[in-house]
Amino acid sequence: MSRIMNFASPVLFPLAIAIVLPFVVSSPTLAGSVLVYAVAAMACNLLLGYGGLLSFCQGTFFGLGGYLFGLALLRGHCGILTALVVAIVGCGLIAGLIGAVAIRRKGLYFVMLTLAFAQLFYFIAYSLPALTGGDNGMEGLPRLPTLLPFLKGLPVADGVALYILIAIAFIAAYGLLLRVIGSPFGSVLIAIRENEHRVGPLGYNVRHYKTLAFVLSGALTGLAGAIDGLLLGMVPLSNIDIGTSQNILIAAILGGAGSLSGSVFGAAALVVASDFLSDLWPRWQMVLGVLLVLLVIFAPDGLSGLWRRLVSRVRRQTYDRKDKQWTTF
Repeated sequence: MSRIMNFASPVLFPLAIAIVLPFVVSSPTLAGSVLVYAVAAMACNLLLGYGGLLSFCQGTFFGLGGYLFGLALLRGHCGILTALVVAIVGCGLIAGLIGAVAIRRKGLYFVMLTLAFAQLFYFIAYSLPALTGGDNGMEGLPRLPTLLPFLKGLPVADGVALYILIAIAFIAAYGLLLRVIGSPFGSVLIAIRENEHRVGPLGYNVRHYKTLAFVLSGALTGLAGAIDGLLLGMVPLSNIDIGTSQNILIAAILGGAGSLSGSVFGAAALVVASDFLSDLWPRWQMVLGVLLVLLVIFAPDGLSGLWRRLVSRVRRQTYDRKDKQWTTF
């Protein structure tokens, strides 16, 4: 029984989120967007929260994942699973190349290199309308019933089946990252974040571990971009823009760097707040910016840190009340 629980425990939290989310938000599309950004934020957190690497290439991998997925479907006439593999592997390889170059520099220079790569890939996508659709984006991605013919005629084909597919990708990504972080690789990555100068003399190749983290983060972000294209039916140019990198970083920081579950809640808060505020005021990003500033000032550990402090305070108050009762008795 314990073996079964150890195997199932990594998927219990994301499974609960995937089940509850459609009943909390206003539409299945919004619920799907939350899970898409949750995958991207978790992948970003692997670099930022566990590896200490602030990268602005997350939007690059997100957009490339959508483009590779769309090209595999439209030009390569591949099936949906093959197209997803193309997006994941392609983004992982590109992330490995970018990471191998960028990690040769540290601090601000590393950040600037990732920013330069992000701008480079954006202008490449903009300059190749025959492949990417240019400013109009890559349109005409087939709907899920077309990709999976057995869904045709079923009442769940339009929304529920697509959400289930996105939820499966989300659960798989969460479980994989949880295993990676709990593995020796994850322990070394955290040690590199804390003090990489001490890790190298112990016999660990710091560049090797950083590059592998880039590969895994890029591959999972590419998966998020691919399922986002499936959700929207297109891949807009904005997906590969620097703004997407900023949103993914905000979701990771909002939830709490170094917390996978925090990344999920950060993505949910960002997507739902953006959807809600955009209906209230055209300049809703100003309000969102103020809220983020307040959160960073008063809860620097993000939503996950805020939640831990609240739980700790409630427990202390509960224990104090029990101690007083026993003292009185």
